[in-house]
Amino acid sequence: MSDLAESVASGSAGMVERPGCRCNDGTDTSAPRAAEERFRGLLEAAPDAMVIVDDTGTIRLVNAQTEALFGYHREELLGRPVELLVPGRFRAHHTAHRNGYAHNQQVRPMGAGLDLYGLRKDGTEFPVEISLSPLETADGLLVSAAVRDVSERKAAEERFRGLLEAAPDAMVIVDDTGTIRLVNAQTEALFGYHREELLGRPVELLVPGRFRAHHTAHRNGYAHNQQVRPMGAGLDLYGLRKDGTEFPVEISLSPLETADGLLVSAAVRDVSERKAAEERINELAALVESSQDAILAKTLDGRITYWNAAAHRLYGYTSAEAVGQHVSMLAPGDRHDEIGTLLDRLCLGEKVEHFETLRLTRSGDMLDVDVTLWPTRAPDGTVIGACAIVRDISDRKRAEAELTELYEQQRHIALTLQRSLMGTPPAIPGLVTASRYLPATQGAGVGGDWFDLIPLGAGRVGVLIGDVMGRGLEAAAVMGQLRSAAHALAKTGMQPRQLMQALDAVVADLGVPDQLVTCCYLVVAADAGEVMICSAGHLPVLVTVPGQGARTIPAPVNAPLGVGDMIYEQCSTTIPPGATLVLYTDGLIETPGSDIEDQLSELIRTLDKLAGDTPDLEAAADHVLTTLLPDADGHDDVTLLLTQLPAAPLSTATTDLPARPESVPAGRGFLGAALDSWGLKDRTDDACLLLSEILTNAVQHAQGPIGLHVCRTDTELTVEISDRSTHLPQPRVASEDAESGRGLLLVRALADAWGVRPTDEGKTTWFSLKGKPLDPRKAAGT
Repeated sequence: MSDLAESVASGSAGMVERPGCRCNDGTDTSAPRAAEERFRGLLEAAPDAMVIVDDTGTIRLVNAQTEALFGYHREELLGRPVELLVPGRFRAHHTAHRNGYAHNQQVRPMGAGLDLYGLRKDGTEFPVEISLSPLETADGLLVSAAVRDVSERKAAEERFRGLLEAAPDAMVIVDDTGTIRLVNAQTEALFGYHREELLGRPVELLVPGRFRAHHTAHRNGYAHNQQVRPMGAGLDLYGLRKDGTEFPVEISLSPLETADGLLVSAAVRDVSERKAAEERINELAALVESSQDAILAKTLDGRITYWNAAAHRLYGYTSAEAVGQHVSMLAPGDRHDEIGTLLDRLCLGEKVEHFETLRLTRSGDMLDVDVTLWPTRAPDGTVIGACAIVRDISDRKRAEAELTELYEQQRHIALTLQRSLMGTPPAIPGLVTASRYLPATQGAGVGGDWFDLIPLGAGRVGVLIGDVMGRGLEAAAVMGQLRSAAHALAKTGMQPRQLMQALDAVVADLGVPDQLVTCCYLVVAADAGEVMICSAGHLPVLVTVPGQGARTIPAPVNAPLGVGDMIYEQCSTTIPPGATLVLYTDGLIETPGSDIEDQLSELIRTLDKLAGDTPDLEAAADHVLTTLLPDADGHDDVTLLLTQLPAAPLSTATTDLPARPESVPAGRGFLGAALDSWGLKDRTDDACLLLSEILTNAVQHAQGPIGLHVCRTDTELTVEISDRSTHLPQPRVASEDAESGRGLLLVRALADAWGVRPTDEGKTTWFSLKGKPLDPRKAAGT
């Protein structure tokens, strides 16, 4: 070993004489010994583990740091191959690297660019850095390897890499030449490159072409002014992706002093969304400032914080005058409480839309305004203020007032026209009625609804209701014509189906295209409780019977008037005295948002509750409207008619007579006996005279049998004569020498009322005589 030390100490200069000692050839060896001691002292004082090997890779010398680092005693290492300190997985390549070094001897780090590891005696591995130095000695080439444990540095690097990967921004680390040395995963995601495509490349790869010429100058300038700061302050910076697309970025620069020189860390953040948001904010700001509506912002205590140009034009205050003032300065004195109420609602997070009120200008003028307010919130959702859009609606309010006045005038005219066209149904003795008409709540209000009560004589009443589809003056005009025609036709005594057939022709003659009319006509014979009904597409008629509730009256379903070329059918039904007929138009049950069948059921349920022993028709009509039309708006015109049949007649008498002359005196006898039993002897002569004239006409001109029906109420006596002839007699003026033709003139002169009505079998001629109410005591004695 002393020879090795001596050789190392003396190098190529040979042996040095030691003081006080000479070799066999007389050479002094004291100097090499001193050099060897100095070399060993330097070797032991080295901060790193020092391993000296010969050209065969055998360990020749180590220091104490080697023992401490690898865990071996010195004797365990000397003379052993250096691969003893190399992990097994690297040994095969280590010999080749060592031999390669022998042909390229220089002071340099071993395994540049590689991760090197040492192997301790206990088998654990640890990262190392190795610096090699060649030593030419008399014994040949020796290699000195300085081995440094870099575990802590590697751990620090790993922590740094972890922090780098955990950074939310793309991190690009470059050296002083602008070469990329390190990037994180965010850089790959942001720029679209794989890490291997960036490392070792110039950073200008990530800069758009139009900026590259200036970027190098900026980078060099940073090298002379190293500080943590944003790059390109005040400039718009852009990055370049691998696919060639550009995007706006923010870059923060930080210098990193390392053993390898200055490195610069650049944190790159994509600000595309923020830039887009800023553009939208700028656009909104421009829109707000150019808005024709006044826009202002305020705090929750009412202090104005923003005031646009339109607010200046509206109120007369400049922004400088308004900002900082309380918003109550815009409200009239009697509306200051309104400001507090609105602020309270905004504090609760409520939005106030289209609040119409009055506001005060700088000049003291009053404005009608429409105000929409909404709360503004902090990022955590807390309400911190409010914004308001204010629109001047003074012109609209004036126009609305004028339109309202004009509308009311037109509505009044329309309703006057409607009522004049509809007419006022006559009061019919013994018949209790209640009617309601509600105009449509939209448009002019005038529509095509109508109803009519037509006294037909002999205790019979015609009840008519109809609806011309649509509304407006055209519908009202058609309704007026139809009502007049229907009233005149009903007065002839024709049956319901005949009237409908005639009205269908009238609608066709009116020449109104696509005009449909629903109509229902009932003929009520109170004494018999019989109702004949014909419906032309109208809603079903209801009847309420005291103690029994409400129900629909079955009737054939016929097409509406105006369809043309239709055969109308009728039917008869019997209803008890005191029952109430309920007729109505579609406006009552066809309402927005409801089903017509449901509304009809609701109407029947409502009538069920009103079917008492003595129903009040006026109260019932009001209750029906209130129940089915709770809202005042949103309905078509509505007609409702309640008609209560009178009580049964006091007495009736009926007989059949043959069509022979002797039937005339037989009929007088039957009538006289009936009147005598009813206590009406005072009307016997007139009644028998009129009966004789009508019976004589029937015997002479008609076919038998002849029906005689007598009916009395407390105020009227009615006599009906039915025969099988369809010829309807007409009064006429007879010549002086004529033997006939004066009978009907006599009937016309003496009867209080008379008439002829066609029937399916022929006709019925009738007359009635008014009289004082029958004395009950006289009736009881008969």
